[in-house]
Amino acid sequence: MAEGEKIIKINIEEEMKSAYIDYSMSVIVSRALPDVRDGFKPVHRRVLYGMSELGVTASKPYKKSARIVGEVLGKYHPHGDSSVYFAMVRMAQEWSLRYPLVDGQGNFGSVDGDSPAAMRYTEARLNKIAEETLVDIEKRTVDFQLNFDDSIKEPTVLPTRIPNLLVNGASGIAVGMATNMPPHNLTEIINATIAYIENNDIEVEGLLEYVKAPDFPTGGIIYGYKGVKEAFETGRGRVVVRAKAEVETDKNGRDKIIISEIPYMVNKAELIMKIADLVNEKRIEGISNVNDESDRQGMRIVVDLKRDSIANVVLNNLYKLTALQTSFSVNNIALVKGRPQLLNLKGLISNFVEHRHDVVTRRTQYELEQAEKRAHILEGLIIASDNIDEVIKIIRAAASPDEARENLIKRFELTEIQARAIVDMRLRQLTGLEQDKLRAEYDELLKEIADLKDILANESRRMEIIVNELLEIRDKYGDERKTDIVYASEEFNPEDFYADDEMVITISHMGYIKRTPLAEFKTQNRGGVGSKGSTTRDEDFIEHLYPATMHNTMLFFTKKGRCFWLKVYEIPEGAKNTKGRAIQNLLNIEADDQVKAFIKVKKLNDADYVNSHYIIMGTKRGIIKKSLLVDYSRPRVNGVNAITIKENDELIQARLTNGENEILMATRSGRAIRFNETKVRSIGRTGSGVRGIALDTEVDEVVGMICVKDIEKEDVLVVSEKGFGKRSKIEDYRITNRGGKGVKTMKITDKTGALITIKNVNDENDLMIINKSGITIRLALADLRTTGRATQGVRVINLRNGDEIASVAKVSAYKEEDELKEEVDESTTQGNEDVVSDENTETQE
Repeated sequence: MAEGEKIIKINIEEEMKSAYIDYSMSVIVSRALPDVRDGFKPVHRRVLYGMSELGVTASKPYKKSARIVGEVLGKYHPHGDSSVYFAMVRMAQEWSLRYPLVDGQGNFGSVDGDSPAAMRYTEARLNKIAEETLVDIEKRTVDFQLNFDDSIKEPTVLPTRIPNLLVNGASGIAVGMATNMPPHNLTEIINATIAYIENNDIEVEGLLEYVKAPDFPTGGIIYGYKGVKEAFETGRGRVVVRAKAEVETDKNGRDKIIISEIPYMVNKAELIMKIADLVNEKRIEGISNVNDESDRQGMRIVVDLKRDSIANVVLNNLYKLTALQTSFSVNNIALVKGRPQLLNLKGLISNFVEHRHDVVTRRTQYELEQAEKRAHILEGLIIASDNIDEVIKIIRAAASPDEARENLIKRFELTEIQARAIVDMRLRQLTGLEQDKLRAEYDELLKEIADLKDILANESRRMEIIVNELLEIRDKYGDERKTDIVYASEEFNPEDFYADDEMVITISHMGYIKRTPLAEFKTQNRGGVGSKGSTTRDEDFIEHLYPATMHNTMLFFTKKGRCFWLKVYEIPEGAKNTKGRAIQNLLNIEADDQVKAFIKVKKLNDADYVNSHYIIMGTKRGIIKKSLLVDYSRPRVNGVNAITIKENDELIQARLTNGENEILMATRSGRAIRFNETKVRSIGRTGSGVRGIALDTEVDEVVGMICVKDIEKEDVLVVSEKGFGKRSKIEDYRITNRGGKGVKTMKITDKTGALITIKNVNDENDLMIINKSGITIRLALADLRTTGRATQGVRVINLRNGDEIASVAKVSAYKEEDELKEEVDESTTQGNEDVVSDENTETQE
């Protein structure tokens, strides 16, 4: 130990505590957390200020990144060069910042996670919007502090005109705390800021009218709004972000999932690799290939699907198992007056407005000071010009400039500054024109000084200036949102976006579904040959045709006894001559299953309604089941079991009833049974039901079931596969116990063909018939007379070349001004249409 030195003993625990606290505060204040005023961490602030001081502005040529990094390192930021370079690189990446602040030239990395080129290869300069963060910095608008070696000064904050913390966000991990702030749309933030300035008492709820949600540079979809609202209100929340994906079908009929936008901060290359790994591990089925077809025009990831795969099932699995769906955990911690603080949306906006107010005040004070200095000099020059001969005489008589100044001060009672300006005055300022200019400039300065003093005296003037500057920024740099928002169902009613128009839903034998406006179909006379109704694939034909309205809820029942839910507006719309969309893409049904029936209701959330209505189901082997509607009122994405189907049987029909209907079941052999609904007791959803009708032979089967509330107003219509139909009174069918063989409902011959359907109808109904060849005909049932129960019936449609009927449905009759016109004015047609109804609707209450 050297002479004069001594050892001071200290407690190591206390020293470690003290050292760690110092380190922690340094990280929190000087490294990891942004300042609430300008939204920058020290390194970003130093990079931008360094570039500004270097003169690398938007209008100047690019400079080597290494030159910029050296400037920042040598003057302001005594850390590693990579920390400065990567901070600058991130400010240049359009997928990292919503509004990039640096204009980079060269390889600045990619959304695939590629590293940028070395700083000696790349060049950079400030973006135009970055210059808005430095405007007026020379007017003493912000405080400066000495740099690390006390050689020069650097700003403690930037006088930014843009609310950078909100529009570009920030992320950082300090000690014991972290921040993760999402970017937002500049236009929305400025509108909200102006709203706050106009009304300081506005709550977050009011600000949400302007700021819809975060707006990420990579686009995507914000899925659900609860987390967004929570983040805005409290400063913390979980925002779910999904990729933007669409399903396309190629010319070979195969589906592809096209991903055009991915969630913020997701590495595209790693995402594709993850999908490939999941396919190889067989954790995701149905994908045959994944290609990255991204180019300069935009992102495009193509996921090819196998022929038998269900597109929406694959997509949902991708959302679940990959970064196609991620959550952004908002944690709005920023430095407020040097202390970390959790801030909600209003807190962030109010702190920015406070900063701008401080900047405008200090700028105005500086400009007033400069104006008063200039006015003071002009006063002296004007005095000199008014006494120019005497001034010249004094100056000529003086031995030196100092003596001249002293003599002028004594003679005209001038200040040192004024006297110096007079002595330094050029001879040209003695001309009359220049003297007039002096007086004009002085008068203008007096007005400017009065205006600046008025600004300093009135806060409303200062706020008006802030608003005008914000509007200027918005008009210059504002743009449309990149990130879409899908609100959760409880946030709004999607039905508000769809008119409750009448539709016809068609399902083909091979499982293609679509909805078509009812107005596309024309009424024809009985016996007509019909019009082409749908284009289907080879050997396919339209098997089911149902009327509905856009706001109906569809309950789909499959032959295996499962129930699925869809809103009609969720079914793709198609023209009368299009094939529609594969139903597997809308419902998660098994490949060997098939939709056989549907029920439409509007009141699944009405407890009284669902507990007073029933679903009656019938199977091909004559089984009938009755259950309360409430058992089917809670939609599930993957469906539920509606009835337990036994071997060699399948569900053929489902009906909505009020518990008091008459039930008729008809068989292919032409027999029908009638019994009251009360004869069937209600059972649970998974039950298999009881016998409704006994079949004559093993090959016989039930072709339909109807439920009738008012037997006086409705008749029974049966149609055979070769185009014969018969309308009979319901009273012709005597009431029997369920389980019997029933009575003859149509005389079946080779000419008529087997029975194909049974319907309950009246004169206000039209009949819509689709043949296996795709021909559609619509005829008025009022033209079909009532005949006896056991007769053969009459021909209702002329069939060509051995064609047969595939499906029959009834709709409400409506009149058109001229049925033979090729085109009917759409508005007139819609005005004449009545509400669609059939035996499945709520009219049976």
